[in-house]
Amino acid sequence: MAFTYKRILSYFLRGLLFLTPLAITIYVIYAIFVFLDNLIPVPIPGIGILMVLGLITFIGYLASLFFTRRFFDWFERGLVRIPLVNLLYTSIKDLMGAFVGEKKKFSSPVIVQVSDTLSRLGFITQDEMSVIGNEELVAVYFPHSYNVSGNVFLVPKEKVKRLEGVKSADVMKFMVSGGVSDLKS
Repeated sequence: MAFTYKRILSYFLRGLLFLTPLAITIYVIYAIFVFLDNLIPVPIPGIGILMVLGLITFIGYLASLFFTRRFFDWFERGLVRIPLVNLLYTSIKDLMGAFVGEKKKFSSPVIVQVSDTLSRLGFITQDEMSVIGNEELVAVYFPHSYNVSGNVFLVPKEKVKRLEGVKSADVMKFMVSGGVSDLKS
């Protein structure tokens, strides 16, 4: 009798392990879809999100054109002059640029030797720190596990080893998952 209960509990936990991440993933995708679809209220589901995606693409196209780029630069300079808006706007723009911009910042995964027996995975975000008068340091970003935050440390170059043959996305996934995801090479 106890054997059957253990087996049923094992099946339940295995099903929970499969369904929970699936359900949360589906819910998050659905919530994002509904949010974006409701930005432009249209009675037909899905048309709002297509309009938002089209608008974003059109704005990107306009910002790329030679004769409209000046307007976008002027608008951005105006935003940067507003004290609180400056902080938020430039921080968000730099973060977005680190992932999708022309100068991707999280493309250099590294392992940093913290002590004789401890190392951390991170990403080089600045190759040299001459701006603070120290060319021997690099800026390394260490993401936190299960969070959308992290820390930046200035580390001596000799303590940093670039990880060759490893995708940045795999390293980020490994670190954000707390080391649970497989680190592929």
